[in-house]
Amino acid sequence: MEGYQHSFPALRGTQAGSDFFVAMCPMKLLTKIFVFDEDEVPPELRAQRTLNKHRIPEIARYLADNRESYVVSALTASVDTSVTFQAEGSGIGSRTIGTLQIPMDARLLINDGQHRRAAIEEAIKECPELRDDHVPVIFFVDKGLERSQQMFADLNKHAIRPSDSLSTLYDQRDPSSELARYVAMTVDGFKGMTEMEKSSISNRSTKLFTLSGIKHASRALLRKGKRDDISQEEQTFAADFWSEVVCNMPDWIQAKERKLASSDLRQNYVHAHGVALSALGAAGADLVATHPKAWRQKLKRLGTLDWSRSNEELWEGRAMTHGRISKAKVNIQLTANLIKRHIGLALNPEEDELERSLVNSSD
Repeated sequence: MEGYQHSFPALRGTQAGSDFFVAMCPMKLLTKIFVFDEDEVPPELRAQRTLNKHRIPEIARYLADNRESYVVSALTASVDTSVTFQAEGSGIGSRTIGTLQIPMDARLLINDGQHRRAAIEEAIKECPELRDDHVPVIFFVDKGLERSQQMFADLNKHAIRPSDSLSTLYDQRDPSSELARYVAMTVDGFKGMTEMEKSSISNRSTKLFTLSGIKHASRALLRKGKRDDISQEEQTFAADFWSEVVCNMPDWIQAKERKLASSDLRQNYVHAHGVALSALGAAGADLVATHPKAWRQKLKRLGTLDWSRSNEELWEGRAMTHGRISKAKVNIQLTANLIKRHIGLALNPEEDELERSLVNSSD
């Protein structure tokens, strides 16, 4: 392909004494020009982590389902040969605007954005009109691709994934995030007591719950998957359920009234941790299904449950592992089992089997 070139409208800038280029790349071209197949790239030149194919369908679905409002951030790529930049004019500002020309036989490796690139390819199959949309690509000239691995390390060294609570607070598309916000802002016992940005609570915090914890617990209550639709009626029910739970948790009420320190509750009680909230949601789903008219009355028994962490016979192996609170899936289910028994619900065969495993492990 010598003599043939890819041409992109682009901006030219400088970092560390070297030029780089920000180009607008049509999605239909993006899927053709970048090397992404691991078999095509020798390990010593590999500039990305192994492609996690489980991430691709979710990103692709996001693009196709939000055709009118999606956002895709810029990809970063290395070019292994010289490029040509034709500026539009000679003025100071004009020298930064022009056309970037990259030889078609050049090798281009993505330093950041390989999952977005693969997801775009999948999304175009479902939504062909995406082909003519554009993605910004930042090109760095890296002859021999000697710097690509270091670029990947540098680009990701300071990257911080937002907490689940912060994502829940800002995500306007996710039904379970909307549910969590509604519950946190509607249930009196949660208002002012919910950490809205972090998914863990510091020792000195006056908060008792996290927004992400409320999301997972409410999703368990309604038996909803990650992206399942949630009706207004279901939101209202979830708020009613949690309001009733709060009424039967006197320690929570006293913490809100500042009669008890939230930090003391976290130190001394299981019910001040996310494992208990998730377990209450899971047990609540079975309670409402079994007693659709009497569930409020059944919840009154929560007030007689000994939630103290010092009761190791009750909580060790369930909400605690070696004296430490655990939010593992098995711990949530074992805690839910205990709650179900305490409020008068029978366990199903799978839950009975899990209880037998707990007894056998403690012998």
